[in-house]
Amino acid sequence: MAVTDQILTTVDPVWDRICSEAEEVVRQEPILGGLVHSSILHHKTLEQALAYRICLKLAAGEMSEQILREIADEAYESNPELVEAARADLVAVFERDPACLRLMQPILYFKGFQAMQAHRVGHWLWSQGRRDLAHFVQARVSEVFGVDIHPAARIGKGIMIDHAHSIVIGETAVVGDNVSMLHSVTLGGTGKEDDDRHPKIGDGVLIGAGAHVLGNIKVGHCSRVAAGSVVLHAVPPCKTVAGVPAKIVGEAGCDQPSVLMDQILASAGPDV
Repeated sequence: MAVTDQILTTVDPVWDRICSEAEEVVRQEPILGGLVHSSILHHKTLEQALAYRICLKLAAGEMSEQILREIADEAYESNPELVEAARADLVAVFERDPACLRLMQPILYFKGFQAMQAHRVGHWLWSQGRRDLAHFVQARVSEVFGVDIHPAARIGKGIMIDHAHSIVIGETAVVGDNVSMLHSVTLGGTGKEDDDRHPKIGDGVLIGAGAHVLGNIKVGHCSRVAAGSVVLHAVPPCKTVAGVPAKIVGEAGCDQPSVLMDQILASAGPDV
């Protein structure tokens, strides 16, 4: 490999920016120096920092930080897609959440981002057949972050979960890329079925706070689900639904509702 190629493979503008932000925080607020150094500046890569944060947050009396760190490191090393997804999630939070002013903030402070990265490690464990350990990760994520995602749930990249309190995502749920959801969202079943029983959320969907999407139904690409809605039937692409039960109230209103986070509703229409 040529020297220039080696340099290009080691340059990481995102991680360099995060480290620069971290150094600025230490200058401005020295009392946070220990936290910032141990969580960011001590590490050479984003995945190392994420593995550290995951193990620190999920460690408990029955599972040490060291063991969880080894698990997370193994997951990132064996599946580079986890790192790609984490980067996409990080950028999604930074671009969509007006409260996020630095790329380092989700890594240190935002439980939605942290819970999502822990879920991705749990899902990797599930895919490796290590299902009891995956359930342990799920349980700790629920206890620590208030986010309960079954480790079998398949979730795309570029995900933002804002505030991330009381999120529930079931076992057979599928969430596409570039989805945004707010707190208290449920992607659940409708009974005691033991087959494919949870929602399929398309790319670019925005799900408002307190919305419940129930059953094996599809929410089409780039649609919006208004806050507090209960969705029981399929939603076409590029529509806005609202109400209990939800009905179509208009078009999505923009090409990328999950990115613009536009939740303004139109007039009511036919039931969904």
